[in-house]
Amino acid sequence: MKLDEIRVTRLIVASYAKKLAEVADTDVAIAGGGPAGITAAYYLVRAGLRVAVFERKLSIGGGMWGGGMMFNEIVVQDPAKAILDDMGVLSVKAGKGYWTADAVHAVAALTYKATAAGARFMNCISVEDVMLQDGRVTGLVIQWSPVEVSGLHVDPLTIRARAVVEATGHPAEVAKVLVNKAQVKLNTPSGGLEGERPMDATRGELAIVENTREIFPGVYAAGMVCNAVYGAPRMGPIFGGMLLSGRKVAELILADLGKRRK
Repeated sequence: MKLDEIRVTRLIVASYAKKLAEVADTDVAIAGGGPAGITAAYYLVRAGLRVAVFERKLSIGGGMWGGGMMFNEIVVQDPAKAILDDMGVLSVKAGKGYWTADAVHAVAALTYKATAAGARFMNCISVEDVMLQDGRVTGLVIQWSPVEVSGLHVDPLTIRARAVVEATGHPAEVAKVLVNKAQVKLNTPSGGLEGERPMDATRGELAIVENTREIFPGVYAAGMVCNAVYGAPRMGPIFGGMLLSGRKVAELILADLGKRRK
């Protein structure tokens, strides 16, 4: 078969343009494609919602690829084992309460399950702003990450969503836009970002699930950003809380969107 390079170009452009147009109006837009964002996407699409994940990096998976200090193994505690099983991640019992898994396999399995279920992943795209209408976030403002890095003056595009998941991790990018640019109060004691605290794995793992909630009308926190928003400790290379947070935020959104339909 003789290949036509121009045909290849047109196929890529047409297929991507179709995908981008479809995610421009979605049920849930997720900012951040780390383990919490991927997990949330999986459970949301499995429940029948349309989901788009926007990740600023070329790769999906956040910090999970590197395990701890580039030792590419992850540790998960008992409560999150069921999520690994749901995603088809092979894990090994590592003593009472602990399981280990190959980090590369884990990210690949999570991503495969979410995409196979129907979630749309858009990598190399940054979230630079939100669409705020009548006191509620109704979408995200997106830009190519290379444009952002280069500092070019290029106008962004807007994605409409019934719910937004803030899963950008330590930077808390969407939350910062709300506090610094929109100048609104978050659902925190101070109304602002409380800031991430130093390492305490036990408290951090419990807090990340507890702090998974709606932080502003239309915006739900999942993953490490939860502790950055609410002033809880980081937990290091333990990933059970990230997975549990992703599942919990999906459950919250499904319940809240169901109520809003009524």
